[in-house]
Amino acid sequence: MDALVLTDAGHRLLARFRRTRNTRDLDQSITHLERASDLCAIDHPCHPAALFNLASAKFVNCQVNGTYLDLDIPISLFQDALALRPAGHPDRPTTQLHLAISLLDDPHDLDEVISLHHDALRYYDSMHARRGHLLGNLGSLLNTRYRRQGNNQDLDDAVMLHRDALALRPVGHPRRSSSLNNLANVLSTRFEHRGNGQDLDDAAMLHRDTLALRPVGHPHRSSSLNNLANVLSTRFEHRGNGQDLDDAAMLHRDALALRPVGHPDRSSSLNNLATVLSTRFEHRGNDQDMDDAVMLHRDALAIRPVGHPDRSMSLHNLANVLSTSFKHRGNDQDLDDAVMLHRDALALRPVGHPDRSSSLNSYASVLSTRFEHQGNDQNMDDAVMLYRDALALRPVGHPHRSSSLNNLANVLSTRFDHRGNDQDLDDAVMLHRDALALHSVGHPDRSMSLNNLANVLSTRFKHRGNDQDLDDAAMLHRDALALHSVGHPDRSMSLNNLASVLSTRFKHRGNDQDLDDAAMLQMDALALRPVGHPDRSSSLINLGNLLSTRFERRRDREDLHGSQEKLRCALTLLTQHDPRLLIVHRSLANVYMLFHQSGLNGTGEHIDSSAAAMHHLQAAANVVSGGLLSRLRASLFWVNKAHEHSHATELEAYTTSMQLLDAYMSARASVSSRHNVMKYFPNTLAVDAASCALRSGDVCRAIELLEQGRTLIWTQMTRLRTPLDGLQDLGDHAVALMKKFRDLSSLLNTPPMNYQEGTPSVNVEAEASRYRRLVEDWNRVVEGIRDIEGFSRFLLPPLFSDLQHAARDGPVVVLVASKSSCDAIIVPHNQPPMNIKLRINLERLQHLVVKLQRASQPQAAPKPAPETTPKSAPKSTHLPLMKALTELWDDVVRPVVDNLGGFAPPGSRIWWCPTGAFNFLPLHAAGAYRRGGQLLSKLYISSYTPSLTALIRARRSHDRSLPVPFAAIGQNHPAGHSFTLEFVEPELDLVQKLLPPPPTVAFTKITSVDSTKSRALRALRDNTWLHFSCHGTQNYTEPFKSAFLMLDQPLSLLDISQMDLSRHEFAFLSACETAVGDLNTPDEVIHLAASLQFAGVQSVVGTLWEVNDHTVQRLVEAFYNNLCEKGTMDSQRAAQALHKAVQLLAGDEKMPLDQRIVFIHIGI
Repeated sequence: MDALVLTDAGHRLLARFRRTRNTRDLDQSITHLERASDLCAIDHPCHPAALFNLASAKFVNCQVNGTYLDLDIPISLFQDALALRPAGHPDRPTTQLHLAISLLDDPHDLDEVISLHHDALRYYDSMHARRGHLLGNLGSLLNTRYRRQGNNQDLDDAVMLHRDALALRPVGHPRRSSSLNNLANVLSTRFEHRGNGQDLDDAAMLHRDTLALRPVGHPHRSSSLNNLANVLSTRFEHRGNGQDLDDAAMLHRDALALRPVGHPDRSSSLNNLATVLSTRFEHRGNDQDMDDAVMLHRDALAIRPVGHPDRSMSLHNLANVLSTSFKHRGNDQDLDDAVMLHRDALALRPVGHPDRSSSLNSYASVLSTRFEHQGNDQNMDDAVMLYRDALALRPVGHPHRSSSLNNLANVLSTRFDHRGNDQDLDDAVMLHRDALALHSVGHPDRSMSLNNLANVLSTRFKHRGNDQDLDDAAMLHRDALALHSVGHPDRSMSLNNLASVLSTRFKHRGNDQDLDDAAMLQMDALALRPVGHPDRSSSLINLGNLLSTRFERRRDREDLHGSQEKLRCALTLLTQHDPRLLIVHRSLANVYMLFHQSGLNGTGEHIDSSAAAMHHLQAAANVVSGGLLSRLRASLFWVNKAHEHSHATELEAYTTSMQLLDAYMSARASVSSRHNVMKYFPNTLAVDAASCALRSGDVCRAIELLEQGRTLIWTQMTRLRTPLDGLQDLGDHAVALMKKFRDLSSLLNTPPMNYQEGTPSVNVEAEASRYRRLVEDWNRVVEGIRDIEGFSRFLLPPLFSDLQHAARDGPVVVLVASKSSCDAIIVPHNQPPMNIKLRINLERLQHLVVKLQRASQPQAAPKPAPETTPKSAPKSTHLPLMKALTELWDDVVRPVVDNLGGFAPPGSRIWWCPTGAFNFLPLHAAGAYRRGGQLLSKLYISSYTPSLTALIRARRSHDRSLPVPFAAIGQNHPAGHSFTLEFVEPELDLVQKLLPPPPTVAFTKITSVDSTKSRALRALRDNTWLHFSCHGTQNYTEPFKSAFLMLDQPLSLLDISQMDLSRHEFAFLSACETAVGDLNTPDEVIHLAASLQFAGVQSVVGTLWEVNDHTVQRLVEAFYNNLCEKGTMDSQRAAQALHKAVQLLAGDEKMPLDQRIVFIHIGI
């Protein structure tokens, strides 16, 4: 059989396969064409045709069997055939087109395919029958390349080519409908990316013409119905014409009817009809549309099983409609299903998938919704991360970049509202500005960008008070409203937003025109949101708040009644987990306070308006989904109002506020960030709460509140070091919880990474998110431990009965300084506490602090020369200091001493636990500094403790074996200092000389040449007794950077606080300012001596201010002589040893008074 006969047989079999789809025909066709090719040698004139024929059959085989990896075979054959058909050959254009078609399945070959089409087009003049087909193909290819690469020229060229193709197919041409359809599709694409309304109208008209040419029975009628419906749906979204939406729904139904069960495009029609019904539901709220949309998407997913190429799209679309359903009905199952479906869809769109950015975006959106509903911070952090990933996949020039910029900005703005991180707010402003720049005048999404940028600028104004932000926000909202004319579906949103910013501007500037305009706009917005509208509750809230504002301005009672009515209606529309409940309760509280102040009653009510206000403030503080920051602010407002009106809920308000502040701070990853957070909240919260309890006569509760609300930073750190040995013998579950608690505590106790400036924010956010997840896991483990019998109060604030154990060796005197009163509470071991009202008030107390600081550290004192050691205050300061100490005795200490007789005999030990301004007073040195006057130091041995809990923890006994490891660390010339401390090295030698010899003490001396930061840290870790002789600095701006100055770097308070020194017994801090706290947060007791005690050291000696070398040398010698007089080491003798040493110095009248009282003892 010759080559020609085989070729004809092959063609006949291939043609029959196309009719019957019998694959045996296809296989036989390939066999015949292979034999024909073998018979045509390379130099045979029919060799190119044989290669072309075989390539065509093998290409069809790859398509039929889905063996796309085998496409290289037909592509290679087409390329060989093309090489044998040079320019000018009559069959070259056909070969180029077939090669181009075979290359289409590889996106990397798209440029070559387009080039081949351009080459082929040169062979067909304007009258050639195939020119129109070729123009259409090339236009479609350019449109594909535009979608992949975003080159605007490709899009414009595609439109031009499709217009040329249509011109070659006049009315009556059998393929005119195809050209109409193609041109309409590319115009629709251009509209989506540029927003030119004419393109959209032209696309709709062309699709209608196409449909007219495809009557009932036409094989492509369903496709035309679908395309026209899609473009009408798009036009509705941009113009809001309800007729377009109804027509789109009807056309999609008709298309679905033409695609019965089994039709290859049925799933596509199910999806499209579901999408348009979901859109119609969002705009009209017809539940049937929503139910139908869910059902249709489920049907589409059912016929796209695992492995189907469009399954991810169906998962994605069903998730979207369930998310919409949740927003309307509040069914948590819908929301959880939506999250799961989006997660599954994303898994099917791995890195490199063209729709991955869309899935990231939608998944982020539903997590953001779940955060707004349930208040779980992890959902919000995950949403931020996913939106960032989506944006990274949409670089400059990407058609959806503006959408990603907008979405990321919105979620950052939401996160700012809940956490108050300024960086989130600034990033949101920047991202919205970038999005607006991509939505130029005429762009369909410009109004959205105007609105979003205005909202975040308004938020920033409220946070920082920059007038330009406020005016810009008003201008942008006016521009957005101008684009949302009457009938536009988003007009109510623009009315609402402009009203809100005008209301804010009125509160800032007091212009009545802004107030009236805002009220009118809010009423117009509410009229456009009838009963059943998903945003009606928001309009009711906003109008209610505005009317109460206008009442405060004009005292028109109708405004106040109207405000109450609107807010009550809003309350009935919100679900129990809606975070806006917090706003409504706060607003209603404000309304009831206005009723109370004005002497009016609420509509149809005869209730106590102030009580109603407190009820709503209480409710606001307990809206879990409202976010910790908003709840904390609400609870603090509750505190203020309850205090102002002496309401019975005041103490509860304080308790709630302290719990929320603790929870809010615990989510902060670093110690310094917790300290910074505290600056933004009242630093007297705990003492004011205790004062409230004292006013009600509950002294025990006052002590509990002080312990709960003070030293929060230290308390949170020590929680992570809590021993759990008691769980060891309570079964496998208890042991597992114990292990998990220790593991999580260890992770949380690890210092967070220090990020350099310029570190990508996504890295910082990921670490913060990881920390919050650990906190949530840790909290769950703690709850599990509390479920075990005997551990029900594990890590809960201690009860007074527990706290009394702090007074085991002597009474603790707690000093409370609040605006209401100044009190002293004597806490004995086995008797009820005694409250003593002090005659001093807070203002006088603060003046006394200033007097003592000036007297002990006078500003006029000469500064030391660079080469000399600091000198003591001159003798001229003795008199002011004595007067101040006498005032301290008369107003604070003597009233306590007068009542101590029943609790502590003279000469015994007492502990001072000062709060607030009391922290900065040398209570141990108080006395009547006059002839025959009493001195506290002659009556009692004073020690200090930052809290009762700290003192209890310091008393925990540990097994101790000899020798006692003792390290003396000295540094006479630290980095950055020009002068030398001359007595450091002699002091180390003196300490060694005074300590008992081995085997009682194992002494380590670290001299100035060796005392680097790392060496000092090792000594801290390895020795349970410590003596520091060096410079000490108190950093008043960032107290956790207070430090002992070492040879190379400072050994900071933060470094010490992160160590576990729970087996350490004693530390002597022979350095300046080691027991000076932070004025901004006095009740956090942040100084070097406290850091050692909170880290676990039982007994610490520190200094209140600068101390000179002569004083140190004499006191050190006297102290260690007293401490070691029995030849043993006992840290519980430290207080008495210091007391005796100070008394010895006091006998030296030549020694300045400020130097005699500079050392204090902290701990047991």
